[in-house]
Order: sequence, then C-alpha cells, then structure tokens
Amino acid sequence: MHIKEKLDKRGVWFFTDHMTSEEAIAFAQRVEKLNYSALWLPETTGRDPFSHIALLTAHTSELVFATGIANIYHRHPGVTKQAAATLAEMSDNRFLLGLGVSHAPIVEGLRELDYSKPLSSMRQYLEDMGKSPYTAIPPSVEPPCVLAALGPKMLELSGESTDGAHPYFTTPEHTAMAKKILGKEKMLCVEQKVALTTNKEIAHGAARIAYSRHASLPNYRNNWKRLGFTDDDIDFGTDRFIDAVVAWGTPDQINARLVEHEEAGATHICIHPLDVGTESSSPSWEALEALAPSN
Repeated sequence: MHIKEKLDKRGVWFFTDHMTSEEAIAFAQRVEKLNYSALWLPETTGRDPFSHIALLTAHTSELVFATGIANIYHRHPGVTKQAAATLAEMSDNRFLLGLGVSHAPIVEGLRELDYSKPLSSMRQYLEDMGKSPYTAIPPSVEPPCVLAALGPKMLELSGESTDGAHPYFTTPEHTAMAKKILGKEKMLCVEQKVALTTNKEIAHGAARIAYSRHASLPNYRNNWKRLGFTDDDIDFGTDRFIDAVVAWGTPDQINARLVEHEEAGATHICIHPLDVGTESSSPSWEALEALAPSN
C-alpha cells in the first residue's frame, strides 16, 4: 500500500525532544495502538529527525513516520536523499519526507546562513536532490516528499515538484486555497492544533502559549494576514483569531473542525494536542484517545 492510501486516516504531530528515547518509543507505540496512521516529528535545534525516526521505526510495525519538517538549510540535498531512501527501505516504506525552508531567525540568526531567496533555494534543493545518486538497495517505493507551504508560490512549487504540501498553523479556508493550487491528485497534510477543554479561558491560554512562539515569524504572520487577520488580532490574541487557528471544546466540536479541513480538501490531518493544564512534555492522551480513528 502506498503511503498516500495509508494516510487516509488521521495522524499525530508532536515534539518528542523533551522525552527520553525510551519515552519516545513508548509514545510512538501508543500512537500506533490508537490506530493513527502517522507520527509527524519536527526539527528545530533538538534531535536529528532522521536518526530519531530510525529508532522509532525499529520499535513499531505499521505507523508511518514523517518529518514535519526537516530544514533544507541544515543538510546537503544528497544527504537528505540518502536518509530518506534508507529510512524507507529499512521500514518497509513507512517514511514520508517533509521539507521546509524554516525561518529567517533560525537560518540567518542562529545558523548564520543566507535566507534571502527561500523559494529559489527550495526549487534548487529539489532539483539537486533529484540528481543526487543513491547506489544502495533502494526502497521498493520512492518515499513521497511534501513541502511546508503556506503562501501561493511555495504551494505552486509543492504541486509542480513534489507529492504535496504540509501546511502548519492554518485554517480550513487556507486548506481550500491550498487544495485549489495543488490540484486534486496531490497530498495535503494539514496540521491542526487542538485543545480538549470546554473552558474558554484554559483553551485560549493554551492557544496563546502555542502561537506566541510563532507570532514574530514572518512566514506565519504573513499567512495569517493573507487569511484576513489583522496585526491586532495576532498581537493581542483576539477571540476571532484564536478560535480560527485552534480547535477546542468537546470531541464533537473538535471533530467538526477536522471535518471542515477534510471537506476543504485535506487528504490527511495531523492532530497537534495542546497542553491544557498538565504542564507535561507528554501529549494530552485524553485528546488523542477521544479523536483517534475508529478503524
């Protein structure tokens, strides 16, 4: 079965950097047991996602693993192709390569690399990755690749040169726009933050903590403004803004938001459970259990 078919069920998006390796293995196994189709793992300044996924695939049997996303500025395109092909072959095609240009404060500020032309850099990276040799035994199916795409131009590149897109911190309206640009046959793997609580104060507090880490990043801010939100909406965390980017309430209310994404064209939804009071590095298992695929 191709990963595209496997990902017809919902997945999970979560950081594991604050878990020990043993805890991360147990986490992945529990996600698999709950019948989720995939676990999406991000990259910032913590674990190398490829090495981490190699460990987790060795302790699971069905779960797909995806980088959500791996930063192209951190590695040569040939090295990325090697890692993706190796993981796909050793895991019986349970790997999806998610790539992104990250953000200027990380690339230019922290890494001291040139971030002047992220779209051109991604286009060239994909071309170079495609031309790079891989001489080991290949996977039976080439691992699919999706891009972290928010704006129209990166979405167009996703549709032209990859298997689809992985938008982060968006809305069903963005999903509809993205699907129109990508086209019917492309994968659209949408991350959605959820807060399983009917207490508005707790839900909005969790949402503000989540988005405050991203509000100063131009890629997200520009996308939110394209969707009609103002600087005040973003800076002050208005009800209108928070209710649009974070799904909260009962399981039925959250599921309604997930269905909106699906009806707008999402082929896969990555559920990102927010902490609603446990102050733990573990996810909200109550949320993941309540929202788990039924079959």
